Amino acid sequence: MRTTHGQRADPLREKRFWEKLRSRPELLERFEAILELTEVEDGPLRTADQIEELLVEEVRRLGNRAMQDWAGRAEERAADELRQGTPGVRLRKKKS
Repeated sequence: MRTTHGQRADPLREKRFWEKLRSRPELLERFEAILELTEVEDGPLRTADQIEELLVEEVRRLGNRAMQDWAGRAEERAADELRQGTPGVRLRKKKS
């Protein structure tokens, strides 16, 4: 079976995708918001320009959230590598 983009449906790929998304509820929320904007069921009918503006904003939020997640994971990995390479090292968290 082919998807709308010409790729074969891969159940394992889809399963991995959903597992990753479930572990990042903030990203799931952003994807849901994007999908909701594509539905034309309830509420006032919007123009294409209005929908485009809302979609751009949601994609920005998605990108921002993804970068925050990436930065947090990268910081954890760097700290782990530092601890492994230098036994006894003490790390301090940045004050907010």
